[in-house]
Amino acid sequence: MAKYELKFIDVNDNCQIEVSELSGVISIYSVDREAKNSCGVCVHLDKSTAIKFAKTLRTEINKIQE
Repeated sequence: MAKYELKFIDVNDNCQIEVSELSGVISIYSVDREAKNSCGVCVHLDKSTAIKFAKTLRTEINKIQE
């Protein structure tokens, strides 16, 4: 199984989302690296939930009018 690290940086500030896989679970971690005494939020998704999340995210992206 592949090990990878994926980060997305917020368009407005230095918040970022890190996505990783470990032992069949997708972990999504959101943190503001510049904030003092801040804690992050971590969500763990199994494969079927991660697939549903990805589909929902694509649906929301398609709603964006540029």
